[in-house]
Amino acid sequence: MAAVRDGNEALAPGEADLAVRPTFLEAAKLWATIGILSFGGPAGQIALMHREVVEKRRWIGEARFLHALNYCMLLPGPEAQQLATYIGWLMHGTRGGLVAGLLFVLPGLAVMLALSVLYALYHQTDTLAAIFFGLKAAVLAIVVEALLRLGKRALKGGAARLIAAAAFLSLFLFAVPFPIVILLAGLIGLAGLAGGAGAGVPDLDPAPPGRRAPEILRMTLIWAALWMAPVALAALLDGTIFVAIGIFFAKIAVVTFGGAYAVLSYVAQQAVETHGWLRPGEMLDGLALAETTPGPLVLVLSFVAAMAAFREASGLDPVVAALLGGTLAAWVTFVPCFYLIFLGAPSVERLRGNRRLSAALSAISAAVAGVILNLAVWFALHVLFARVDRSEIGPLSVPVPELSSFEPQALLLAGFAALLLFGLKRGVPLTLLLCGGAGLLLARL
Repeated sequence: MAAVRDGNEALAPGEADLAVRPTFLEAAKLWATIGILSFGGPAGQIALMHREVVEKRRWIGEARFLHALNYCMLLPGPEAQQLATYIGWLMHGTRGGLVAGLLFVLPGLAVMLALSVLYALYHQTDTLAAIFFGLKAAVLAIVVEALLRLGKRALKGGAARLIAAAAFLSLFLFAVPFPIVILLAGLIGLAGLAGGAGAGVPDLDPAPPGRRAPEILRMTLIWAALWMAPVALAALLDGTIFVAIGIFFAKIAVVTFGGAYAVLSYVAQQAVETHGWLRPGEMLDGLALAETTPGPLVLVLSFVAAMAAFREASGLDPVVAALLGGTLAAWVTFVPCFYLIFLGAPSVERLRGNRRLSAALSAISAAVAGVILNLAVWFALHVLFARVDRSEIGPLSVPVPELSSFEPQALLLAGFAALLLFGLKRGVPLTLLLCGGAGLLLARL
């Protein structure tokens, strides 16, 4: 029997153990706010959700939050958006998951589409470049703050710290694929080699029933039809470039383990060399736009698609084509995310008291801290140095910055952002605004 609020409103699956039970409207308002303020990549977005949902409002417990996060880390696609969808589902069922996931993406998508069009039209202007220079330096400080928050939650023992260190070194020194790092961490936890990580998540309320085979088949057919419907429509209308965009980014959507960074080099190679959608160097410009807008970093794919459609669509105004292309890329990227959460979350909830599974997921959480540290270092190198190469020495593959390309102004702006965040305790929006203005000011000096 479903738990009941004061009154007659039935609770959604898993809601009975929430310390404070938000209404659907209260939750929707928060998801909209998070969607607008979700800067700093996955580390910053997850930290923001944790601060708002766990620490500030106490809508969900710490262990439940990490249990959901660990599951999302196993899936292809942007883990922060999937975590928002999961928590929304946990509080208000399918409608809650849809609203949380959509509001997490839509503000950033709208900004990304607008910036992509501006970039296509005016990307040679010095003013935009100066503003983005300041924003990138600010995001570096935001990512560091988020990494510290995540580390405090996930690294609570020597074994967890060792797993995180091993994950970081595997990625930073040996360029081991992200899925292999996560798989090995899970196996270590499952084998009981991660210390006391597997305490299990307290089963404070009855878990929802798992999906049965007919329901799984029905869900799969519905979501598959939704996923491919725009691509089929483009094919019927002879929109060659849109069909190519839909198929290419649909394939990317199912292999993006580790988020945007994990597939960045492959997408850049395909977009520049195979399809000719982008010119050399434009992929990094797109990543800079994604880093400095709210929403998942994987929205960089919308930039690629917008530029492709802007340049290659025939019979349409280039701006309209860019908006359609970027939206199509976002559609085929995020529809599978909702499907995977709604399909798997009930089963994951049923297993949250399983000590061995909790140990595996906790080990994965520790490894992810190492993964995010690697991303933070990668980002820092590319913010502070204009040119970064890779040095291959036997099995080692190490990013090496060109010292002569050091950007002292970027370090100054990053220090200014750190002062605002850590010293003066200013929020992310004000920090980004001030650093963007500071970047513009430095360019004028």
